[in-house]
Amino acid sequence: MITTVTLNASIDKAYHMTKKIENGTVMRVAKTHNSAGGKGLNVARVAKICGADTKATGLVGGYNGEYLESLLEADRIFHEFEHIKGETRSCINILDPEYGSTEYLEAGCEVTPEEEKSFLKNFPEIIKNSDVVTISGSVPNGMGKDIYQKMIQMVKSLGKKVILDTSGEYLKKGIEGLPTMVKPNQDEIEALFHTKVNNRTDVVEYAKKIYEKGIPYVVISLGGDGALLVCEKGIYQGKPPKMKVVNTVGCGDSMVGAFAVGLERNMEPEDALKYAVAVASANALSPYTGTFRPENRDEIIKNIEIIKL
Repeated sequence: MITTVTLNASIDKAYHMTKKIENGTVMRVAKTHNSAGGKGLNVARVAKICGADTKATGLVGGYNGEYLESLLEADRIFHEFEHIKGETRSCINILDPEYGSTEYLEAGCEVTPEEEKSFLKNFPEIIKNSDVVTISGSVPNGMGKDIYQKMIQMVKSLGKKVILDTSGEYLKKGIEGLPTMVKPNQDEIEALFHTKVNNRTDVVEYAKKIYEKGIPYVVISLGGDGALLVCEKGIYQGKPPKMKVVNTVGCGDSMVGAFAVGLERNMEPEDALKYAVAVASANALSPYTGTFRPENRDEIIKNIEIIKL
């Protein structure tokens, strides 16, 4: 089983526009799609489409929290959340012909120390039947900067694999917990090392620095160029074919979900990379966040190039 953690869950609202955005005017939305959002819930949907047994956990609250759980039930994703007093946030993704995707992300409600303590107390029981745990995204106000580090140590103490996909101080502290895998992008690497990444050589250099801290798998997302993997067997790039992209939101989460499946199935690293790049690319062909058509993945994977660097 794969359990996905989303501490800062949201109701994700995708607004599909057919006309050019004109600021300061009334704009009519052509189509709206609501989904249970937050990076970890995108991961859960993707892992389920890949055929894995999944469970979603994290924090939800208020009317939005109830709505989010109902959306997960409609997606047939089992969930076991800690319920808090605050209201689960909403996030908006505007998709229009000229600009593509523009996101408006709420920060999230305040979480009390008692709520954080309660979640951590219940966490080992929630993940006891899991093989892989993914921890994704931002953290609500009020929670400690070391929350992910604590969770990673809990997961490892139970002999399970754990993937971390976050940023800032939470990534820095989380790395100290030595997860099985981390997946930063170029911006997150620059923030982590207080530097400027100028080219692919720099990306490789800093990915190796993370690996040398004791992280078995370091994956760097490269957008349309796929992803880079640093592991014991070497350094690999998974490069997808050129495609006409529909929506890039959720591609990173799709990659995490696919890697979680790869770890659960004990795939060889280069095979897991190939699979994950194919799934992320298939997500880019979908107008919806954190979902893909398996037939697109199966066609794309035939044309993924794995390059050993």
